[in-house]
Amino acid sequence: MRGDVFGFLGPNGAGKTTTIRMLLGLIRPTAGRAILFGMDNSYQLADILQRVGAIVETPVFYPYLSGLDNLRVIAASSGMMSGKSNNRRLAEVLEIAEIRNYEKLPYRKYSLGMKQRLGIAAALLTDPELVLLDEPTNGLDPAGMIEIRRLIQRLSELGKTIFLSSHILYEVQQVCNRVAFMQKGNLIKQGKVNDLLRDSERIEVRMEDEEKTQEALGILRQAHEQGADWLNNISLDSNREGKSILIIDTPVAHSAEINALLARNELFASEIHPYEGSLENLFLELTALSTPAGPHVGMEALADKVALPNEEVPEIPASGKRGRR
Repeated sequence: MRGDVFGFLGPNGAGKTTTIRMLLGLIRPTAGRAILFGMDNSYQLADILQRVGAIVETPVFYPYLSGLDNLRVIAASSGMMSGKSNNRRLAEVLEIAEIRNYEKLPYRKYSLGMKQRLGIAAALLTDPELVLLDEPTNGLDPAGMIEIRRLIQRLSELGKTIFLSSHILYEVQQVCNRVAFMQKGNLIKQGKVNDLLRDSERIEVRMEDEEKTQEALGILRQAHEQGADWLNNISLDSNREGKSILIIDTPVAHSAEINALLARNELFASEIHPYEGSLENLFLELTALSTPAGPHVGMEALADKVALPNEEVPEIPASGKRGRR
């Protein structure tokens, strides 16, 4: 949907960049197809690229030109006519990327975060509907990651649809409302972030000491065997302080029942609270369980999900077509 931030997730080598290159027509798939804006990129690529902006891997610019002059070069190669409207658009994208104050600074003096933001500004030149970003926070320090996160949120508020490829799952969780997980070229799960994290909802219980923890573990498992089927996958783990905790796969609404069950057996929990789920934990679980189903399953499954209706999305400058990497 317009304004969505869609996270395309997976470890290095999962096939994220390869998939983006196939979507942009930079390489051809050996099988399958991709549909964007209701168009097949195998024979309607030119029309698709008019509505898409992209950064694939690390953006490259002329080091001795200023940020503004680099954008002028890209605008000219994208077919944008020079004049007031062009200058106005250059100022707009520099403002959106928050590098307007550095527009006359030579590119070679830009920090890595500024270089990434200039790359995004270049991808926005033709006012695209869909923006594909390949690992935009790769190599950045925490401050740079926050800047890119803010920029992505700003683009979403402007109605741009963002397709964000990354292996930094914590960062993705901060900005994406929908995600898909890739492993070894296969799409293994996708959905809304809130729904995926809700599905992995758990309760964490900490007892006073190790002996009480073991007693509580036995009581909870016994209750499950006796019919309390809402007590699922009761296991032991350690918290950040290294203390043993019980993890129970059950909705947090059952917290009071767990507390009452333990109290009836004269066991009293020191803490009972929701276990903090994350995309990182979810991905580790998925990759541990998944088995690749074939060499092209991921791409073909993704094709159905990247099919964006004409009325739902936005454009690719020439820089995003083939020239820039």
